[in-house]
Amino acid sequence: MAATHKVTKQVKKSAKHIGLVKNDPYLEPFEDAIRGRHEHAMWKMNELAQNDKRSLSEFANGYAYYGLHRLPKGWVFREWAPNATEIYLVGDFNDWKEEEAYRCKRIQDTANWELKLPSKAMKHGDLYKMHVYWNGGNGERIPAWAQRVVQDEQTKIFSAQVWNPLHPYMWKKDKFKPKVNPLLIYECHIGMAQDAEKVGTYREFKDNILPRVIRAGYNCIQIMAIQEHPYYGSFGYHVSSFFAPSSRFGTPEELKELIDTAHQNGIAVIMDIVHSHAVKNEVEGLGNLAGDPNQYFCPGERHEHPAWDSLCFDYGKNEVIHFLLSNCKYWLEEYHFDGFRFDGVTSMLYYSHGLGEAFTNYGDYFNGHEDDNAICYLTLANKLIHEVNPNAITIAEEVSGMPGLAAKFEDGGYGFNYRMAMNIPDFWIKTIKELKDEDWKPSSIFWEVKNRRTDEKTISYCESHDQALVGDKTIIFRLIDADMYWHFKKGDENDVANRGIALHKMIRLVTASAINGGYLNFMGNEFGHPEWIDFPREGNGWSYKYARRQWHLVDDKSLDYQYLGDFDRAMLKVLKSEKDFNKTPVVEIWHNDGDQVLAFMRGNLIFVFNFSPNRSFTDYGFLVPTGSYDVVLNTDAKDFGGNGLSDDSITHFTNYDPLYVKDRKEWLKLYIPARSAVVLKKN
Repeated sequence: MAATHKVTKQVKKSAKHIGLVKNDPYLEPFEDAIRGRHEHAMWKMNELAQNDKRSLSEFANGYAYYGLHRLPKGWVFREWAPNATEIYLVGDFNDWKEEEAYRCKRIQDTANWELKLPSKAMKHGDLYKMHVYWNGGNGERIPAWAQRVVQDEQTKIFSAQVWNPLHPYMWKKDKFKPKVNPLLIYECHIGMAQDAEKVGTYREFKDNILPRVIRAGYNCIQIMAIQEHPYYGSFGYHVSSFFAPSSRFGTPEELKELIDTAHQNGIAVIMDIVHSHAVKNEVEGLGNLAGDPNQYFCPGERHEHPAWDSLCFDYGKNEVIHFLLSNCKYWLEEYHFDGFRFDGVTSMLYYSHGLGEAFTNYGDYFNGHEDDNAICYLTLANKLIHEVNPNAITIAEEVSGMPGLAAKFEDGGYGFNYRMAMNIPDFWIKTIKELKDEDWKPSSIFWEVKNRRTDEKTISYCESHDQALVGDKTIIFRLIDADMYWHFKKGDENDVANRGIALHKMIRLVTASAINGGYLNFMGNEFGHPEWIDFPREGNGWSYKYARRQWHLVDDKSLDYQYLGDFDRAMLKVLKSEKDFNKTPVVEIWHNDGDQVLAFMRGNLIFVFNFSPNRSFTDYGFLVPTGSYDVVLNTDAKDFGGNGLSDDSITHFTNYDPLYVKDRKEWLKLYIPARSAVVLKKN
């Protein structure tokens, strides 16, 4: 009865329209569906909470129960394996042979198995696996809840590892509250973050890369490939062990030290979490843990992802919800991550995984092809994460445009803090590829960089890791291509290089200055990293040449990379100089597609862009609030590889116009060189 009363009360409280519909009346025809999803999540929360007997956070404590744990009097191991008939632990401690002392017992009539051992039965560092039997077969498996998994360098075989260090990591900054207004994300990958041709480590990232992030002005790092994955080249998106931080980068203590150091320097740390699918591997992964390939995954046609060669979780099973919600809480509690960027959300939302669908009108989000169980899981995940840490950051990587994804749960939304503005990089690729410079339209650019729902915050970006992979091109490489190799030395630039340097800065500035939540950059792209990303594979002779970041290029004062890196740092400093930048409205001052000029205002900052490749303008006038303005950033400054055609030291005063006295506006007249942008601040 408690569940019924709770849901009914919630519905009545919302009066005529649920918040999502109030904010967007065009959603009114679909209000029943929106309410249905909301009530489904409410019902499921109440079921998992056992009619308010426990919180969602208490439900998500699976990682403290399952897996291997050291107790005061010994060890305990537990696994959920409903289809198993026998389970043994085999490892270094018993010469990898089945022994009665290491045979698990089924807990009464449940699907859980348990083994209790004395302290001397195993030790820190021992390798182990389960040997699982089921009707008709058996096999070695890594426990689903294993918190430490390592790969043998010679055999390449993965094993779980007993992890109970004598000196557990002691947090220096136990409590951390991110200060992210705006949220400025540095997307990174630990393994490829070093200049050397090898796999980098957590400690090397802490010592060599984190200081660069701090100097650059970002306030958050988003780390890819944390969850253990068998194939390095998957970029971490084919996960095998969901509770194990990848050991190829170092130890759990070293990851904690990296996060702790970031926190001490005011940097939030979020991780790419992959709950949209899992690797198909059986020995390392969950593909066939105990003779039932559907234990964690959907049966039938929905078992495998048709495009990713992976397995699709069954979000309708409470045990799977328990596993995934516990996974969210584990990373927050054990490693002090400040939140998550959920990968592949579009794939979760639809039975079709969004493949081959256009999503051209609102009806496309409410036509019965949505996976309500997955939607419910995502909603619960956001509720849990913010219950565990009210300051946590959650971001949805979602391309279909599903309404309500980053709206409040109370309004009928799914509760993410942000959604990725995935339209923007696609727009820049299309513009650079298909339009001549003379055809770039400021009105189209302005529309695209601020095209978003008013009740949902977004993460804007020009390019992420996706655009840097082999088979694609980064913005700088689309603009300059091979000339980067021959004309990127200071004083030796040709027209192609100069064009690329100018537009690289302008594209970033117009994207970052129009944000309504956050801005993201993939490591190295801020200084125009010249090479694509290609992980070691058979096709490239297992080379690490392109699975790294060449920091020596930006450190070389004789090369143009330094200009772009310095500009990125200055740009972020300007954005942070305006208090509550995110809360300032983006107010258009002027656009003229014929001149290719755009101007808009945010708080006390005015952003002016001249996208024309060959026309500079003298005394170009804009109506702005009366006063004086100083230049705080100019893409054409010599310090950033520009021509330095303007005198940025002078203060600009507005010119009186009797027609606009009542509006308290006057004319600001500027010299704006071709292919440049300037930011002014009101005194």
